[in-house]
Parts: sequence; structure tokens; C-alpha cells
Amino acid sequence: MLAFQEFQRELGRHIRDPRRTKRPAGVPARRMAVYNDLLFDNLRGFLDACFPLSRQLLGERRWFSLVRAFFREARCGAPYFREIPHEFLDWLARTETLRGSLPPWLHELAHYEWVELALDVMDGDPPAHNPHGDLLDGLPVFAPAVLNLTYTWPVHRIGAAWRPRKPAATHLLVFRDTEDAVQFIVLNPLSSRLIALLQAGPCSGRQACLALAGEIAHPHPESLAIHGAQLIAGLRATGALLGTVPA
Repeated sequence: MLAFQEFQRELGRHIRDPRRTKRPAGVPARRMAVYNDLLFDNLRGFLDACFPLSRQLLGERRWFSLVRAFFREARCGAPYFREIPHEFLDWLARTETLRGSLPPWLHELAHYEWVELALDVMDGDPPAHNPHGDLLDGLPVFAPAVLNLTYTWPVHRIGAAWRPRKPAATHLLVFRDTEDAVQFIVLNPLSSRLIALLQAGPCSGRQACLALAGEIAHPHPESLAIHGAQLIAGLRATGALLGTVPA
């Protein structure tokens, strides 16, 4: 290994863990400290902005320790600043040593907070569609940025005044509306499954409703289609669905 490569390795190890790894020879302590603080504070700024509730609920000391551990241990695969929160989520999910020291719902809460950023930067243009098309006979068109999510914990209710003691399956539809605002809709399991069928398409609203009726062995499929039509119409009213294209 060349000398400059060894220096880079020593520099990187020290930046990641300045308390336990000595700084490279010849680098003044004061200058190194400024560089260490600059890099760590920059990374922490992205995480603080994306996960304000997680930070609040953990408290400053535990949050600082968690971010410091991420800075020290993680090996990020994306070079973009906006990907730092997602890299943090991936690291949090696979770091077994943290499981017993953190609330069991923290990873899902952090994901719930990250979703808003993810939708804010999600690209995509909807196809040409009829905003007034028949939702049962046509193929429903979703907003370009939409996620149908299922959590083990009721993440949308967690806050300073309430934290769950037991898991409770939670289904959420999250989308960016035509005003570029991120919206959240709480779903029941059947509504979530119907949306999943529509997203997996292509299928008409009626086909998705009848497929759902078959999955749950509903005795009156057409009755379920009526209720499904009401749900789909409600999604269009909120902006999660934009309209239809021909089947």
C-alpha cells in the first residue's frame, strides 16, 4: 500500500471514531478537531431534519449516541446527501446490537418519518388519463408519488404524549397531491389489499374488487364491488387517484 493510501485509511478511521482512533501523524489536533466536527455535524443535520420525532422521543443523549454509532459503523452505498436518511434506516434495521437498547417501534417510526422525504423527491409523471372516468370499468391511475404501507406498530399515533406497549398492525396510504403536499390516509386491511391489487394491475376497479372477494371468499362479490367503488371514489376525491385510462 502506498503511503498516501495508508494516510487516507488512517484519516478515515480517525474521522469515524476520533475518541478511539488516533489521528494521522503530522496533522495538528486543532485542525483535525474542526474537520471531525464539520463532517459529523453535517451528517447529523440531515438526520435531525428527517427524524425530528425519533430524536425527541429518544432524547438528545441517546439520539447523539445513535447517530455517532451510525457515523462510526455504517458503510453507505449512495453518494447523495438526500440518501443519508435512507442509509440510516437500512443500518438501523440490520444492526442487531442495538435491538435491546432502543424502543421496538423506533425503526418503523423512523421509516414513517422518512416517507415524507421519499415522496417529496419521488419522480414520475402520470399517463394521460380521464379525471372523470368510470373507476369500476376503467383502469384507475394513481398519483405519481404514492406508497401503500403496512407497519407492525401504530406509527401515526406515536408522539410525546403516547407510546405503544403492544404491536398493532397499521395500514397507511401516503401520497403527494397535486399541490405537492404529502398526505396520509389510514386504511383497514381490506382497503389496503384492494389498493395493492390495483397497483399490481393492470386491472379495472371491478376486477380488483372481484379478485379481493375471491381471496376472502366473500359470499356476495358484487356487494363487495359496491363498497370497493366507494373506496376508490374516495381515493380520487383525496387526490390519491387521478382518474382512469381505458381497460
